[in-house]
Formats: sequence, structure tokens, C-alpha cells
Amino acid sequence: MFVRLEQRRKPQRPWATIVLIAICVAVFAWLSLLAPDARALVLRRWGTVPSSLFDAHLPLFAQWLQLRPARLFTALFIHVGWLHLIGNLLFLMIFGLPAERSLGSLRFLSLFLVGGALANLAGALTLANANAPIVGSSGAVSAIVGAYFALFPRARLGLVLPLGLFLEFVRVPAAALIGFWIGLQFLFTFVGPAFGAVAWWTHIAGFGIGILFALVSRPALARRSRQ
Repeated sequence: MFVRLEQRRKPQRPWATIVLIAICVAVFAWLSLLAPDARALVLRRWGTVPSSLFDAHLPLFAQWLQLRPARLFTALFIHVGWLHLIGNLLFLMIFGLPAERSLGSLRFLSLFLVGGALANLAGALTLANANAPIVGSSGAVSAIVGAYFALFPRARLGLVLPLGLFLEFVRVPAAALIGFWIGLQFLFTFVGPAFGAVAWWTHIAGFGIGILFALVSRPALARRSRQ
């Protein structure tokens, strides 16, 4: 007599998030070992410099030979300070792990790379004359946050709040925290220069791309969950 055994697919480990974090840390460690002049050269060569991203005087194929469009991607892995790096990677870990489990590693990786590149492009278009390079994974991480917002609209996040001499752990709706965060991004587009040179529209564009990506992916995710 043959007995049919139910086979359940083992949950996939979120390897893409770990790989992205490792690459960002490795690139930051490498840059920190370079001399200041060499580091500045790398930032200008592989960061997204809005004023030189596209040159109207050069044919498109020549720009591709110079890998100019590739800088939209390479800039995602370049960070210039510990706070910059830790802030992005913390957001990536909090929102990336559950998003990757839901989307699947390859789809998640595509969102990070393509969403981040498009976010950098949006930032470059809003700062067309800027000579300072746009670097960091903020746009890509914002795309991940947007996807998380669309995938888990009722999720709750834990916060540790300092209340006098004690720390209180509370759970708050993720939508409220993310809504507050994206509201700050819009606010900083007007008052942002007073808080440093940050491409705020890169964050906003990445967030919108992430939401759209998650909504478009819903039919495929539904089929994936049924399988």
C-alpha cells in the first residue's frame, strides 16, 4: 500500500539581505583604508554625480562605454560615514528580512537594485546641476520600506522608549511610523539644506517605487504562497 506524504517547502533563508549588508560593510571598510584623495576619486567615479551623469555632448553609446548609467547602481554600495552606513543597514535589516521572505530573494534583490537605481536617477534629476555625488543605499532601502508598507499594512513594530529612568517597550502600527517617516522626507525637501546635503527626493522616489513594485507583484506572490 502506498501512502501519500505531504511535502512542505522549507522556508527560504533571506540570503539577499545578508549579502547586501556584507557588501556595503566591505566597501565601506575598503574606502576607509584609502587615502582621502583616492577616496574622493572613487566617490566621483562610482557615485551618482548629477551634473555629469549624462552628457548631452556625448553620444549615448559613448556614455555607456564610460559606464555612466552603471553609477546609478554602484552608488548604492558606497557610504561615507558610520552613521550613514549604520542607519541604512538598520532599516534594511528591520524591513528587508520580512520583505524578502514575502517577495522571495531574487525578486527582493531586483527591487533593491532597480528600485535604488531609479531612486538615484530621480534624485539626480532634481539636483541636475549638483557636483556632489549621490551615494548610499538610502533610495534602495526606501524602496524596501515602501514594499514592506504595501505587503504588511497592518504590521506592528516594537519600540523602546525612554520614560524617565526606565525603558518601556511598546508596539505601534508600522503604517504610523512609516507614514511619519515619509512625511518627514517631504518636509525636508523644503527645509533639507539646513540639515545637510541629502537627496531627499531619492527617498521619496524609492518609497513610491517600492509600493508600486509590491502591488504589481501581488498576483505572483499569491501564486507563490499557494504553491
